[in-house]
Amino acid sequence: MRRAPLLLILAAVCAVAHVVGVLVAAPLWRGAEVLSLALLLAYAVAAGLPAPRWAVPVALAPLLVDAVRTMPAGAGAGDAGWVVYGSGDSAFDRTAGFDAAFAGSWAALVAVAVLLVAFRGRGRRRRLIAAAVAAAPVVGYAAVRAADIGVAVAASNRVVETRTRTTLTRGEGPGYDHVDVVPALVLAVLPPLALALAALALAVLLAGRGRRLAATGAALLAVLALPLLDAALAAVPHPFEADGTALFAWYAIPPTSAMPQPVAALTAAAELAAYLLLVAGVTGADRAAPAVPAAAAR
Repeated sequence: MRRAPLLLILAAVCAVAHVVGVLVAAPLWRGAEVLSLALLLAYAVAAGLPAPRWAVPVALAPLLVDAVRTMPAGAGAGDAGWVVYGSGDSAFDRTAGFDAAFAGSWAALVAVAVLLVAFRGRGRRRRLIAAAVAAAPVVGYAAVRAADIGVAVAASNRVVETRTRTTLTRGEGPGYDHVDVVPALVLAVLPPLALALAALALAVLLAGRGRRLAATGAALLAVLALPLLDAALAAVPHPFEADGTALFAWYAIPPTSAMPQPVAALTAAAELAAYLLLVAGVTGADRAAPAVPAAAAR
């Protein structure tokens, strides 16, 4: 077997091992995700880097850094210890949702941005329309979730005002104010929406170059915006009743003792599959280029 396909197979095996570890909340091997991305980079070099040759290595670099940074703890680590809930400062944290979303999406955002710069060009109108249609559900879901939380917060504040007959302040009521929540919601949805729109734009550019496999990976990467969106909104303080519209939160698929993290595992599977498809689709000979140079064909 040639070296390049073997490297890709090994990268896929390591990705599966990482996903299984996430599913059962017990990593089979801590470095499975890191090794998967490292093997993917080795595959890209062995299979043939596309022009510009720096694009794929630079795009994979932040993904490797983030994989190392978020490597799961070893067996037995963190089983005991103190956990402190809350703090002496009761001020509303408007950036909590944004911080949660950015922490989970910055590496993918940088990778997509690098590939957008590397493969920039015009997309056909039909593909641009298809990308806009594909982005509509993501944008709509973000709008529905944010509006639902905003309405729930406003209703909760009205209940508190009715009970106390006073003006609600930060120190009273359920711990959040509509004036604080709205900016926090807007900030929280920005990173997931940016990832979805950038990934779909990349899919259009890759499809225009004949890279359908890579375009599929980019489109799959846009799906990550949905669980990231719910995770970001969950970090914004809001009434529990507003979570009824969360379709991609960690509890969307009920966890069990055997599979305690099903949604997280599906998210990891979609993310790594997107990277595998992207790299496999852009490496090797340029499928969009003619097989014979124009001068020789005459």
